[in-house]
Amino acid sequence: MIIRALYLTACGSLIALIFLCLAWELRLAPVQPGGSWLALKCLPLLTPLFGILNGRRYTYQWASMLILLYFTEGIVRATSERGLGQSLAIAETLLAIVFFCATVAYSRLTRPSVHGQPSIASDSRRE
Repeated sequence: MIIRALYLTACGSLIALIFLCLAWELRLAPVQPGGSWLALKCLPLLTPLFGILNGRRYTYQWASMLILLYFTEGIVRATSERGLGQSLAIAETLLAIVFFCATVAYSRLTRPSVHGQPSIASDSRRE
């Protein structure tokens, strides 16, 4: 139940972030009128998409590191832009945080069992 919710959260936030990046740079608040090449920043997000949709644990692990680039961009642009660009940057930051938390939790809860313990057991029981 929890794993399914994390899966849906990761999928939803990744897809939303892809669409946000495209809409932001092509239509809503592009750096240059008419759109810019910054729309290509969504391409790295397409790399983990199928692994995330298929529930591949390894993809969740490395995608949690990839998303930190988008978190960083969101923070930088939220502090340097004004108006709609700032709001979009805040949305990018929030989606990156949601995706990061979901992927880390999913990776942790789906890890192989250690010493016969179920994979959802907490680390506080181990010595």
